Amino acid sequence: MNAIEIRDLVKDYGSFRAVKGISFEVREGEVFGLIGPNGAGKTTTLRIIATLLRVTSGTVNVLGKDLRAEPQEVRKILSYLPEDAGAYKNLTGMEYLEFIANFFATGAKADAIVKKGVDIAALADRIDDKVDTYSKGMTRRLLVARALMTDPKLAILDELTSGLDVINAQEIRRMVKDISTRGMTVLLSSHNMLEVELMCDRIALIDDGRIVELGTPEELKAKYGASNIEEVFTRAVKA
Repeated sequence: MNAIEIRDLVKDYGSFRAVKGISFEVREGEVFGLIGPNGAGKTTTLRIIATLLRVTSGTVNVLGKDLRAEPQEVRKILSYLPEDAGAYKNLTGMEYLEFIANFFATGAKADAIVKKGVDIAALADRIDDKVDTYSKGMTRRLLVARALMTDPKLAILDELTSGLDVINAQEIRRMVKDISTRGMTVLLSSHNMLEVELMCDRIALIDDGRIVELGTPEELKAKYGASNIEEVFTRAVKA
């Protein structure tokens, strides 16, 4: 079964059509990249899959559940980390993870979720400090932990390593890739083409609300005679 199946998806904002009949599939356990220039429709597409925006027309299925008919069921099996996500600054990192965990479980199960979040965040003693004392990178680590600690079947990650330094970014990428090998499907969007190339099994490139390319990194590089995905991106968008 595919984790995501999108057919002829359209999203209008009044008279403006942001997404223009796109179709693609994401396989279970895959890290799938949806990339494109600003204003191309990728964030709109992510928000639709995350049940935050309504579909104008077309179909979206997430692990066999129709998004329009069963939005509440879809929400139970996914986690969405937007690029501009924030945490409650008046809480400590630990309190924030505990607050989120209590939406999913109680007692020992909630404690286990929090423990996993603490391990993912890897903030050491700073986990007990208030979030408003964190750097941007520390806050992002906490938010990544929040997104992954509940073991979602689908993780939608927009700009996964935004604000992280090179070493922390590498650690987070390795962790997400490892988790995906154990059954979690990842839908990733990023402006960091190195990150996309390193992490993604397949990539869809969206431009002006349409999918203009789809394939593995190696397939796309071969098609464009490119040495990296950044070159593919620039050539496909200009084409």
